[in-house]
This record gives sequence, C-alpha cells and structure tokens, in this order.
Amino acid sequence: MASTLGGGDEGRSEIAFFDLETAVPTEPGKPFAILEFGAILVCPRKLVELHSYSTLVRPTDLSLISTLSKRRSGITREGVLSAPTFVEIADQVYNILHGRIWAGHNIKRFDCVRIRDAFAEIGHSPPEPKAVIDSLSLLSQKFGKRAGDMKMASIAKYFDLGDQAHRSLEDVRMNLEVVKHCATVLFLESSVPDILTEMSWFSPRRSPRTKSNEKSLPSGVKESSASSSSSGVRETHPIVSLLTECSEDDTSCGIDPSDITTLISKLHIGTLQTDAADEAQDESTPSPNPDAKDEDFLGVDEVSVSSISASLIPFNRGSLRIKLFHDDDPLQLYGDSLKVRFGISRKYLDHAGLPRLNIVVDLPPDLCKILEEADDVARNLSVESGTTSGWRLTVMRKKGFANYPTARLQISSESNGDDATEVYQRKESSETVEKLDFSSNEFEELESALLPGTLVDAYFSLEPYDYQKMAGIRLAARKLVIHMKK
Repeated sequence: MASTLGGGDEGRSEIAFFDLETAVPTEPGKPFAILEFGAILVCPRKLVELHSYSTLVRPTDLSLISTLSKRRSGITREGVLSAPTFVEIADQVYNILHGRIWAGHNIKRFDCVRIRDAFAEIGHSPPEPKAVIDSLSLLSQKFGKRAGDMKMASIAKYFDLGDQAHRSLEDVRMNLEVVKHCATVLFLESSVPDILTEMSWFSPRRSPRTKSNEKSLPSGVKESSASSSSSGVRETHPIVSLLTECSEDDTSCGIDPSDITTLISKLHIGTLQTDAADEAQDESTPSPNPDAKDEDFLGVDEVSVSSISASLIPFNRGSLRIKLFHDDDPLQLYGDSLKVRFGISRKYLDHAGLPRLNIVVDLPPDLCKILEEADDVARNLSVESGTTSGWRLTVMRKKGFANYPTARLQISSESNGDDATEVYQRKESSETVEKLDFSSNEFEELESALLPGTLVDAYFSLEPYDYQKMAGIRLAARKLVIHMKK
C-alpha cells in the first residue's frame, strides 16, 4: 500500500494518536466490530496537530449494531449503516499508521489488537509501528494514581478538560491534552523537587495512614528524564521527554508498559492494596446498630448510574480482577424491604464442597437499573481485557415474568472461610433486634427465617468474578436484617 501522508517509512517522524470506537460482541468468540476510526498526526517537537482523519465504519456483521440507537456517544445505527466498510478505508488507515510511532490510551491491550484483527479479517498485512506509546500504562507509571483509575475520563476530570465524548477524533485530541498536562505537572515538580514531589504520588483513594510511607519514588521506577538532568530539562520539551523515554525501547524502562500487573507491583503505590485492606477491615467490623444504614452502603436514591465505573486492580499472584466504583468509592448498595422470592438454596458448593448459601429476591425498578448499569460497565471491561468467558447477567428475567426481575444474594458463613454475613431478626412492630448465629454447618434456623415472601433489608457489595469460563457479578451480602412476622 502506498503512503500519501508524509513520504517513505524512514521519514515518518510524526506520532500517530489513534482511537477506535467498537461494538462489544454479544456472544463469546465473536469479534469486536470497529464502528469508528480516528487519528491525528502530531509533530513530536512542537506538539501541534498536522493532520486528522476520522470515519464511521460499517461492520460486516450487522447484528452487532442492532442496539446502537442507545449508544450515548452519538454514534447511531443509521450513521454506521451508511458508512464505508473497513476494507474501503484500509488503505487510508494503513498510510496513517504504518511506520510511525503509535500513541493512545490503553492501545496495547485493545486498539492495536483490533487493528491487526481488522486487517487480518480482510486478508491484508497490518501496518507496523516504529514504537508504541500507551498513555494508560505510561502515565500510571510516571504520574501515579492521582486521577484514580487513570481512565481517560478520570484524568480529563482531574484537569477539568471536560467530558470524554467517546468519539474517536475527539478522544485522541483529549488524549494529547491529557499527556501535555501530566507532563507539565511532572516538569514543574522536577524544577522544585523538594517542595512538589512530596505530592507527586498522591491518590484520592489512598488511606491517610499510608501517606507518610509514599513520599519517595517507588523502588524499580526510574526518575523522569526531566529530573535527571537540569540541562536536559532546558533543551527538551517535557512532553517529548515523557513520550520518548519508553517509546524507542520499552526495555530501557525496566518495566513493560503493556504489563499493567507488573507495572503496578513495581510502583508499590499502595493505593489499591490499601483499599482492599481497608475494605476487609470494614467488612469484618460488626455494625454497632443493625437498624442504622451503614455509611459505606448507598441507597438506591443516592446512586447516579453515570458515576458507576469499573477498573482492573491487582489481585492474587499477579493476576487482575475487576472492581466496581461509584465515583471514587467501592460500589456497595443497600436495599430496603426486598421480598424473598426463593428461600435458602444449598445448590451451589464452594471449592471445599460446603454449601454456598443464597436467596433470590425481587428487585424494585431503581435497584434493577443500577445493577444493569453495573453489569454493562463490568462486562465491557471484561471483554476489553481479553476474556472469552460467557457473562451471566446479575438481573434475572424469566420468560413470561419480564416485569418481575430478581437477583441472587450470596450469604457467607464462617464455614466457607469468608467473612460471615451478619444476620439480624427484627420482629414486626417491635424495636427488638436479635442477631442470628449460623456459624456451624446447620442452617435450619436461617432457612426457616428466610422463607419466600419474607422482607429483608440487604447490605451488599458487588464483586465481579471470572471463573471456569463464566463471568458476572456476585452480590455478596454483608448484612441482612430480616423482618419477622409475629
């Protein structure tokens, strides 16, 4: 394919920031559908946009856009249907990308993979980059977790750059501005390190008691080139230093920027691990008043579905797991007077062969809406992270009973090795509240208390899982208050 955007491969010094908008496959094994491609070519010396290109793309499998009318980005099914196919724009995409430095947010794990898949699908050789700059991993390494999960929208909010449009061209332009702002802050911190660098690893989710342990750069992370040489700071624009440090040779950083798990473990920022420790401590502390709604749990009227997000965080032995948030806090909910549809079930067993107790409750419309939004957010991240597991919906709707959605609440006991769910009984028209103990393997009393039709106040966390090719969200009951009839 001939190039029309800047001479031969050797003279292609521009940085190609690009982004894809895609339709998530509805079934495991189905490919992503590229719905939009957008790119800008940026001069690495002056950081000015030299060329831009964007287009909607019509996928070959039109079933993937059957629900596109609901897309919040403004991409519509009608617009996609009238767009060119990928084979029709392949030459232009190739000419923009091939032989240049590629840049984008989370592109190593997502956009680069989708571009290669798209060219393979039409039988063409894919474009090859000189180097790849993934701003998600690079900024997580250099800028720390100051903007929370370091998603594009979170960093843009941190710098008051406006809302992310989720349109390719607008997003790559925002990506460039985000990197500029981060580099400028790092440049200023390197100029007066004794004053400003103490705050350089601040995270809005960090526990205050860990602050004193995080003032220095973590072991295994190199100082930026801006701080290593005062003359280098004057000669080189800070953004160029930030971008080029890991682009020419990823191994020079000591960390593979595409390996998020290794990156976070090298940083030792403490934010995510501290969050997990804080949650474990909070969950194991008995509530002093079973009737009071715990501050960590949100009622349905306190939740804004647009504030629900999901992030990949370190888990066990270098693996990652999905965690759901509402703004900057873990998403935990409180449901008042939920009706039990099906009582205690011992159908499911844990790894030790002990029963995993659960009940099925009816869902009011507002709670149903929140759980479905959490499902969408977690499922999209699960697919983007490369899993092929099928997704089990949190909200259950059976044929003929569409207006009666339900969800399954998991109840833990000490015999499961988990933090036991606190269960209380409150008699009707009475202030008397009694704690129900079910620490042994005999659950008859609990079964008799949670019969169908019983009302229960539930405090529960949303815990995404991916196990044995099946993924979803586990609603883990932390506390139940059972309304007992006279």
